[in-house]
Amino acid sequence: MASVSTVLYRLGRAAVRRRRWVVAAWLAAAVLLAVAGGAAGGEFHDDSFGTIPGSDSRRATELLERTLPERAGSSAQVVVHAGTGTLDEAGGDAVLAAAVARIEALPHVVGVDQLLSDDGATALVTVRYDETAPDLGSGPYHQLQATAAPLVERGLEVDYGGEVPQAAEAIEPDASVAVGLLAAALILLLAFGSVIAMGLPIGTAVVGLAAGSLLIGLGAAFVDLPSDVQDLAALIGLGVGIDYSLLIITRHRAGLHRGLTVADAAGRAIATAGQAVVIAGATVVISIFGLAIVGIANITLDGVGAALVVAVMVLAAITLLPALLGFAGHNVDRFGLPGRDPRIEPTTVDTAGRAHGWARWSRHVSRHPVVYLIASVAVLLALAAAALDLRLGQPDAGTLPESSTLRRSYDQLASAFGPGFNGPLLVAVDRAGDSTAPEAVRAALVADPGVAAVGDPVVAEAGDSAVIQVEPTSAPQDAATEALVHRLRDTVLPGALDGSPAQAHVGGQTAMLIDLSARINDRLPWFMGAVIGLSFLLLMVVFRSIVVPLKAAAMNVLSVGAAYGVIVAVFQKGWGASLLGVHESVPIVGFLPFFVFAVLFGLSMDYEVFLLSRVREEYLSSGDNTQSIVAGITTTARVITSAALVMIAVFASFTLGADPVLKMFGLGFATGILVDATVVRLALVPAALQLMGRANWWLPSWLDRRIPRIDIEGETRLPPEEPVPAAASLGAAAAFEQVAS
Repeated sequence: MASVSTVLYRLGRAAVRRRRWVVAAWLAAAVLLAVAGGAAGGEFHDDSFGTIPGSDSRRATELLERTLPERAGSSAQVVVHAGTGTLDEAGGDAVLAAAVARIEALPHVVGVDQLLSDDGATALVTVRYDETAPDLGSGPYHQLQATAAPLVERGLEVDYGGEVPQAAEAIEPDASVAVGLLAAALILLLAFGSVIAMGLPIGTAVVGLAAGSLLIGLGAAFVDLPSDVQDLAALIGLGVGIDYSLLIITRHRAGLHRGLTVADAAGRAIATAGQAVVIAGATVVISIFGLAIVGIANITLDGVGAALVVAVMVLAAITLLPALLGFAGHNVDRFGLPGRDPRIEPTTVDTAGRAHGWARWSRHVSRHPVVYLIASVAVLLALAAAALDLRLGQPDAGTLPESSTLRRSYDQLASAFGPGFNGPLLVAVDRAGDSTAPEAVRAALVADPGVAAVGDPVVAEAGDSAVIQVEPTSAPQDAATEALVHRLRDTVLPGALDGSPAQAHVGGQTAMLIDLSARINDRLPWFMGAVIGLSFLLLMVVFRSIVVPLKAAAMNVLSVGAAYGVIVAVFQKGWGASLLGVHESVPIVGFLPFFVFAVLFGLSMDYEVFLLSRVREEYLSSGDNTQSIVAGITTTARVITSAALVMIAVFASFTLGADPVLKMFGLGFATGILVDATVVRLALVPAALQLMGRANWWLPSWLDRRIPRIDIEGETRLPPEEPVPAAASLGAAAAFEQVAS
């Protein structure tokens, strides 16, 4: 039975020799996916928080959907403000009344409520719809804007809030991704010293990302995928796609510089670096699929989309990339930078036999492993310390840039009606035959000190349920609001209905977000344990070791912890937040800990696998632990550093946009990769490997016999090298390879 490296070697050679067919197949697949997706007409949805199974807010939503459907749909807010004086003085009353009449006649509108501030300067028109915002789409919002246009013409300030405008007013993509790609291209150019070598990873990643995104678009026709799945997939897929290609091209060029044919160099690169890419990609996919443990449909689907794109990127790296390398041939080093010799390969000693560069550094760390182990762990723990104050929530319209109509309406309502007005709670009462239950609940709500205002109960036509709107005294993201929700559920409502068959549930967007945070706190330890456990099993099989996967898991947890700490310090505590365009404290979005852990744990494994593959390859060859560490660090440090810089550039570009959630993800991913590629890979890993010595590769014999074997012996099982005839010129070499293929 052929080994994994042999199969990948043959795949790489075949891709070079059949390069036209391979490229044509990728292009045909992209076209077919685009056509199929367009014909299927898939759409993305945003119903993420109302689907938290078993939550109290979900029970409230289900009760309203069943008995008061007109109160279960989404709403929009039209906030009208007179710049100076009152609306009456500005002559806006009549125009507003006419606009409200037109709004009531719009499709899907089931009710319109008006509220005037005490100073008469601000009016709120709440528009209720019969469907949720994802089902309505952007059409009703645009109709609302057109209907309210006469108010703007009158000179009044008009802004919009609520779920319907929020779904339609998604922040448009800006130039931040282009900035990230440009920075990645510059880093690759400096790393490779060649324009062609620089373009191949980006080209492969762009094609892979396009295919993955089209596949997600096709899936949206059959599954209700969340609208942010493609953004997250692009954020993750673009970085890993460039990274994977960079690792393979580095090995391929080393083969060309040894005088190998293009097909043989590509085959060996796929068999070695490509094998590390497959293992690393599998680890990322396993980590992301762990999101299913959360038990929230849209978070799971976000993970599936991201994992799908990563899998496509791995496939592109081991098939499309060698085909493109075949087209490039020996010209891969053409159009180089002046003064750069792209043929210089990393070595452990200079011409005088002295250790230099990364070899000198790794030998230094190996001589002082205890010092570097303690110092590295101390740095990581210091960065992670702020994560102890992590408070989950959901950035609302109050955290958006002031250029957004959602932000302006939020601020205007808070100023005119109080901080809790933007986060009302909906108490759904199942009367169960008790006609006095709604009033009893209302009386208990009014008596709570955390409640600013309570609306009259709205009873269903059948009389079996009622809904009461509650306005807290605190803003939606305040800890006091969360405390109020828990107090209502635990004491206030049970006390009001003591002895009654009726039941009351606290719902609304604010309560849903609180339930999301609670679900995350409950599931996060299980999720982390599952991801770490599965990754441990994979690395144990790959490296035939108990110590190596344990060490890798511990170090990756430290990297993720450092990323958590930096996110909390910047967004929650405000340390340096203004540098990212954030000017107030922002709660950490509820699902961020899951995604950051899944993605960073997987990506950290990329570098771990790539480094340890070379260390194990050297160890199996020499049996010298110290020398294998030095050789592994020396041969991989430059490419890992370059790959990390590419990742950091792509991820950091997302902090340049306006969306605070994408800023969090971008900063978290960039921090995690930076820490992992520096403190962990260049200090903590070599120090730990040195201290463990031969125990690094220990595996009980009984376990060795029972687990499957995945060879990672480098080129030892591959056929003899296939050099270009020494006497051939470059033109003759090309001719030789053409005949051979």
